[in-house]
Amino acid sequence: MNPSTLRPFPISVFAMGPLTGPGSQGDEAPAYLPMPQGMQTFAAPYLPENAAPETVAAVLALLGEFVAAAGRQGLAGAASVDLLGQPAAVRELINQSLGFGEVSAFTTAPRHWRVQETAFAGFWRVLEVGDDGRFLADRLETGAIPGVLLDAMQACAGSTLAPPDYAAGCMNAQALVEEIRMQAAAWQPGDAAHVINLSLLPVSEADLDTLYGWLGHREVSILSRGYGNCRITSTRLRNVWWVQYFNSMDTLILNSLEVVGVPDVALAAADDFADSLERLREYLALMAEPA
Repeated sequence: MNPSTLRPFPISVFAMGPLTGPGSQGDEAPAYLPMPQGMQTFAAPYLPENAAPETVAAVLALLGEFVAAAGRQGLAGAASVDLLGQPAAVRELINQSLGFGEVSAFTTAPRHWRVQETAFAGFWRVLEVGDDGRFLADRLETGAIPGVLLDAMQACAGSTLAPPDYAAGCMNAQALVEEIRMQAAAWQPGDAAHVINLSLLPVSEADLDTLYGWLGHREVSILSRGYGNCRITSTRLRNVWWVQYFNSMDTLILNSLEVVGVPDVALAAADDFADSLERLREYLALMAEPA
């Protein structure tokens, strides 16, 4: 297998520094931020050009079976197809055919996963990268979000986290820490998210520094591009996530913590998945037409 034949994934999630932004400015006068200037919307991938007929036929067969399984199983069914053993030309044509969507992610432990939503919501490209840079796994799968991200968060975060030391200047850090600990301990799958909007709370710089140092930014990073960017990062405490929204000028406009399995902004919705199935079927029908 030659990993250089695969198109690189544009996963630009990156580690974030100390938290700043609305809600962390003390008694200063409010600053009115510029509104986002653009929104990413669905754009169907272009039909491939100059592809060998046998490659097109192989992709049609592979994706046709995959889409049929996805339609039978639904969003929760996690249909998948392994691409690791496919010829380079087939993988490249699949890259061209499926394109890139709004959500990308990576994990840093216990394994190195790279995830990219395709242009069709609920359809994901999932790769595992070895220490030597080779791909150890390469597959397409369906779902609200790939399970490898949840697995990494569950494996690396703790179910409990001792309270931190509180620095001078803290106002509400102790109350927030206890709220986060209580909500994280009580949260169960299926529960609604518990959101702590730090941008709207009276918090000092010392409060934010304490929360950042206590929870940290950990092994799972997700970037959702749409109306601006939303950066989501797991923490040291299981089911607790930093969720930060930035406008198109990369200015922080909302800084929050969410206690939930995965924040909703990263998840593919059932309606979008149904639209994706319809669009993919139409796309494959166009690809199958004689040139």
